[in-house]
Amino acid sequence: MKTELAIKEAQLNSRIEDDFITGADVLIEALVNQDVDTVFGYPGGAVLPIYDALHKSDASFNHILCRHEQGLIHAAEGYARTTGKAGVVIATSGPGATNLITGITDAMMDSLPVVCFTGQVSSAVIGTDAFQEADVIGLTTPITKYNYQVSDIKDLPRIVREAFHIATTGRPGPVVVDIPKNIAQEVVTETFDTDFHLPGYQPTVNPNPLQIKRVMNALKTAKKPVILAGAGVQFAQGSEELKEFAEKHKVPVTTTLLGLGTFPGTHEQSLGMAGMHGSYAANMAIYESDFLINIGARFDDRLTGAIKHFAPEAKVAHIDIDPAEIGKNIETHIPVVGDAKEALKRMLNSPVECDDHSEWYQAVMENKADSSFWYERSDDLISPQWLIEQIYEETNGEAIVTTDVGQHQMWTAQFYKLDQPNRFVTSGGLGTMGFGLPAALGAQLGDRDATVVAIVGDGGFQMTMQEMQTLKHYNLSVKVVIVNNEALGMVRQWQEEFYEERYSESLLDQNPDFVKLAEAFGAEAFQVKSENKVRETLKSAFEHDGPALIDARIVKLDLVFPMVAPGKGNHEMIGVKPCGE
Repeated sequence: MKTELAIKEAQLNSRIEDDFITGADVLIEALVNQDVDTVFGYPGGAVLPIYDALHKSDASFNHILCRHEQGLIHAAEGYARTTGKAGVVIATSGPGATNLITGITDAMMDSLPVVCFTGQVSSAVIGTDAFQEADVIGLTTPITKYNYQVSDIKDLPRIVREAFHIATTGRPGPVVVDIPKNIAQEVVTETFDTDFHLPGYQPTVNPNPLQIKRVMNALKTAKKPVILAGAGVQFAQGSEELKEFAEKHKVPVTTTLLGLGTFPGTHEQSLGMAGMHGSYAANMAIYESDFLINIGARFDDRLTGAIKHFAPEAKVAHIDIDPAEIGKNIETHIPVVGDAKEALKRMLNSPVECDDHSEWYQAVMENKADSSFWYERSDDLISPQWLIEQIYEETNGEAIVTTDVGQHQMWTAQFYKLDQPNRFVTSGGLGTMGFGLPAALGAQLGDRDATVVAIVGDGGFQMTMQEMQTLKHYNLSVKVVIVNNEALGMVRQWQEEFYEERYSESLLDQNPDFVKLAEAFGAEAFQVKSENKVRETLKSAFEHDGPALIDARIVKLDLVFPMVAPGKGNHEMIGVKPCGE
C-alpha cells in the first residue's frame, strides 16, 4: 500500500507530465506534502513567482497576510507554541528577510519550530549588491538551527522535507530556506527524490537507562528534592508524566517562565515560577534543596541569579534533549540526554521507592502559604495584579495567554495560574517587545475555538499594533488588554531601583488614544480607569464576536515584586511579604 507521501508525489508526477510546472509550484506542493495548514506571508519582488503559483494553485492551506514581516514571524511563533507544529513564513528578499531577524532569534532562544522561506535575488546577481539583496545565510547562520540557500531546483523538494524535520525534531528551532528568484521561476521537466539522510543530525530521544537509574537512586536518598520543569516538558508532550511522577514521589515542583503550565499552577505541589520575579517558595526550595531535577530547562541567568548561590547544596540532575545545555551554566552531576517524556516514562517505571521527606515537603508548603505573591489595592486607577486576576476569572483560567515583555509579563506569570501546557505564549530568552499581539494572532489561528487574550504593555503594543488590522481582516476574536502605565514599565522600574530615579526616556506621556486607534482598525474598544468598571468591561470585550481592545489605566508607579536584584542570589529576594502584612 502506498504511503500518503508517495500518493502526493505521484500526483505531482502526473502534473509534470500533463503541464510543465515551476520551482514555485514545486514549493507549494512540498508544503502541502508536509500537511501545512497555515502560512504567514507578505509578497514582494523576489517571491512573486511563489505568490503567482499560490494564486493559481488549489493548495489546501490558508495564507495569512500580516501587515509587517515582524508580525509574520511572531504569529508563526504563537502558532507553533500552541499547536506544536511548525509555523511557516514566506517573506521577500532584502528588507523582507531582515525584518524577520528579531523573530527568528526569538524562536531560536525559545526553541520554537519555525520554517522561513525567504526570497532571494537571482543566482546570477548574488554578491553584486543587487536591488533588495541581503546575505540571508550570513545573517541567519548564528540564529537558526539550520539554513539553506537553494542552488539547484532538483534539491528543493528534499530541502523542504529536511527543513521541517530539523525544525520539529530534537530541540525545536527555526530553519531558513533562501530561494533565489530564478529557482522559483525555473521550469521543471522531471521528478525529484525527496528522501534524505542526515548522519550528522541524529537527536538522542531515548535516555541512557544507567543515567535514569542514577537519577532515581539519588532521589531515593534525597531529603530535600525539588523538580524544576521547563518548556522542554511541553515540547515533549510530557506534562501528564510530570504530574504523575511528582505525585508519586511527593516532590514539590517549580517551573521556569516558559515552563508555566507544564505542571498545573493550582496543584498543591506547585510552587510556581522560580527566578528573578518568581515566588519566594520556589526560590527558597531550590536554594535549600539537596537534589534538584531539572527537566527541560536551560538554567538561564534570569532563573539562576548569581550562579554561586544557585542550589549550592544540591546534587543536580539535568534532563535535556540538547546535550549542549547540560553543564553549560550550572554544574551537573547526573546528565541525562534525551526526550523529557521518554525520561519521565522510564523514571515512572523505576521500582525505586523514595525515603521519607515529608518534613521537607511540609516546610516548603509552609513557605508557600506564608509568602505568596502580594499586592496592594489602589483607591485610584487599577491595580495591575488585580486586573490579571480578573482576566483569570473571566476566562476561567482556560485562555491562551500571550504577552510582550516587561512588568505586565511578570504580573501575568505570577497571577494567571496556568493548569494546562501550551497556553502561555511569551518571549522568554530574547525578551521581545511587540511579541504579544501577533503571537496571539497566530495562537488563535492554531486553535480557532480557544479564548485568546493578549496582555501587552502600552510600549510594546505600539511596536506591532498594525496587526490589529490582520485580526479584523480574518475576524479573529483575540482580546487585547493594554496594561497602560504610560511608561516602559520595567525600564522605569530598573531606573527607579538602580539609577536613582533618573527616568531617562522611559515615560510615554504622549501615547495615542488607543480606543480611537482600535476603532480605526475596525475593532471594538474600551477604556477603563477604575476597578469598579473592570468586570463589566471585560465581560463586554470577551462577549464580542471579533477582535476587541481594552485600554486599562493602571497605577503608574507600581513595581513587580518580589525581585532578585542583579548580582544577588535567589535567596536574597527583595519585596517579599509574609501573608497578612
